[in-house]
Amino acid sequence: MPLLYSIGKVTVGPALMLGWRPHVEGRENIPKTGGLIFAGNHLSVADELFLGASVPRHIAFWAKSDYFTGTGFNGWFSRTILNGLGAIPVNRGGGRAALTAFDGAIPVLQGGDCVAVYPEGTRSPDGRLYRGRTGVARLAVGAGVPIIPVGTIGTERVQPIGQPYPMPFRGKITIKYGKPIDTTGRADDRTSLRALTDEVMAEIQKLTGQEYVPRYAPSKNASPPDA
Repeated sequence: MPLLYSIGKVTVGPALMLGWRPHVEGRENIPKTGGLIFAGNHLSVADELFLGASVPRHIAFWAKSDYFTGTGFNGWFSRTILNGLGAIPVNRGGGRAALTAFDGAIPVLQGGDCVAVYPEGTRSPDGRLYRGRTGVARLAVGAGVPIIPVGTIGTERVQPIGQPYPMPFRGKITIKYGKPIDTTGRADDRTSLRALTDEVMAEIQKLTGQEYVPRYAPSKNASPPDA
């Protein structure tokens, strides 16, 4: 586990768990070793914070590649922080450049680490669960790792869109971890990846109870790993 992430696990993580006291279910479904993908619904920026705080293992999150290439003190600072957290750079420009996110994530997964993906590609604008993009399936099949469905409830009240930090006393947070979805032997053609993605979204919906919308969520900047 990267040093800075380890420090966060004994400082920021406990503070989040103590301050907001999220209810966590299904943590026993998380394998103690081996690469895996956490695939969850996306209601708030706080989803990543509470996911990281409630999982005992290191999770490699995505971060815009711009944060790794800045100049001056600010560029050095952001690059140092993200490298210290073990983040994976993502180019949001689209096309071949965006696919470098996969190039960075596959060796991380094959090395036994965890990666978090939000298949909707953006935060839900209205609390409903939208159709998943097939990047999560492509990544899991390409790396040969299982997918853990994650259902998060209540984070949109704790940190609504536009709110820069989680706010206390704004409702109860619940995080549910489903059973691993094995991807061994799964085909990587378009139809098979679509079917696997739909299976993942169905499991997430069971965990959250959200209304499912069979179309992609509207977004100005859809997440490249799930394009």
